[in-house]
Amino acid sequence: MILQQTEDNKTGHFEGYASVFNVVDRGNDLIMPGAFRRSLRDRGAGGIKILWQHDPKEPVGILDEIYEDVKGLYIRGRLILDVGRAREARQLLGAGALDGLSIGFHTVKSRERSDGVRLLKEVDLWEISLVTFPMNEQARIASFKSDFTTAVDETAFVAGLRHLTALMAPPARNDATGHYQKEERK
Repeated sequence: MILQQTEDNKTGHFEGYASVFNVVDRGNDLIMPGAFRRSLRDRGAGGIKILWQHDPKEPVGILDEIYEDVKGLYIRGRLILDVGRAREARQLLGAGALDGLSIGFHTVKSRERSDGVRLLKEVDLWEISLVTFPMNEQARIASFKSDFTTAVDETAFVAGLRHLTALMAPPARNDATGHYQKEERK
């Protein structure tokens, strides 16, 4: 991945998966697809808070988008940069020192498997936190836009450069001196 400098990304926007389905977490819980459906319908993005390390006294951002897909609970949000802790979070996220997400919820419907894993079929989601160590190892921020850094997919970047180069290139040269020669038609 290449880091590209830009001047217009002073926003603290982030996105990723706050929960990944069918993964046994450190607490021996496994969240099933559809577990968030009712909370998302009832609360929407505005009713779910973004906190720092699950501390209700430290809100640091707001959700712009949240939904379930086949992988898990996708979120897109932004830090409130007028808040001191959010500025600290921006620095940690930008440096790669912090990338975990974790959810705060109450269990509504669950059952225990024979191996002791608790299957969470429905949960009442009320917060998502930026954390150092997520319970679900796959719950991570995938993209973060901070001051002067934006992650760029290297393969897409190189492909784009090749495409632009091909569009701007003059027709092929026919001799070593760089002169163009018209092809004679027969």
